[in-house]
This record gives sequence, C-alpha cells and structure tokens, in this order.
Amino acid sequence: MSRALRRFGRVTEPLAPGPPTADGPPELVRSLQLRHVDAGSCNGCELEIVSAFGPVYDAERFGARLVASPRHADGVLVTGPVTQNMAVPLLRTVEATPRPRVVIAVGDCARDCGVFAGGYGVVGAVGDVVEVDTSIPGCPPHPTAIVEALRGITRR
Repeated sequence: MSRALRRFGRVTEPLAPGPPTADGPPELVRSLQLRHVDAGSCNGCELEIVSAFGPVYDAERFGARLVASPRHADGVLVTGPVTQNMAVPLLRTVEATPRPRVVIAVGDCARDCGVFAGGYGVVGAVGDVVEVDTSIPGCPPHPTAIVEALRGITRR
C-alpha cells in the first residue's frame, strides 16, 4: 500500500447513482482528453489541477487526461479571468479543439472573475469569451471537486 494511501485513506468515493453531476456529449463518455489554458489566473487553480491529476487523486483512472495540443483534445480546461492578452488565444484554442468538445471553467475567477472583477486588464469571465459547458466553483476548487466534475462528464 502506498504511503499516500495510508496517510489519506480513500480519497474518492464511488460515483453516486443517478444522473451525472455534469452532462457531456455522449461521444466523450469514458474518455476525456483535456487541453489546459491559463487565461490569467493567480495559479492557485493550477496547483489544484496538478493535484487532481497527481498520484493521490489520480483523475486519469476515471478517463480524464491532460494533452499538449488542442488538436488532440476533447475539451478545454480554463482557469482564471480572461485577460486582454489571453482573450484571442483562448478563443483560438477552443476553435482548434474538434467537435464535440466541452469547455470547463475551473475556479471562481473563471466563473465570474472572482477577486479580479473590474480589473483594468480583465476582459471578463470565461463565459463572456467562449461558451462554457461546466464550471467548478471554489477559490481554488479542491482536487476532489475537479475529479468529481470530470467523473460527471466521463460517467465513470
């Protein structure tokens, strides 16, 4: 048994019966390749995403995986409020992701600009620039919340 498992015990629970927490396209069930885009965050959400895909929470065992290119992705994982410098790259990344695709806004800043609302360099929330399918609340969201949302999409 790994040291982390002995220390934390079981970190994920079986998926609750009933409808999934987030509904993705049927084509994305069981497997979800994600391209991460930092649209201007403070990097708090990035730390939690790394933890969600790390050995303790291990989001990959539920069919979600991070990829390096939007051409290889089924969806886009976006963190932070959208800044002026990142509005066009975010839009291009989403457009480069083949359909059917899912866009996930991670954290309060991606959902509604959070503490950065009204900032001079902020264009708006992710939903103001691209269509968002799922959002994960929190500042930053806990890795279990991220894994739970991904499990809702992959239905695993």
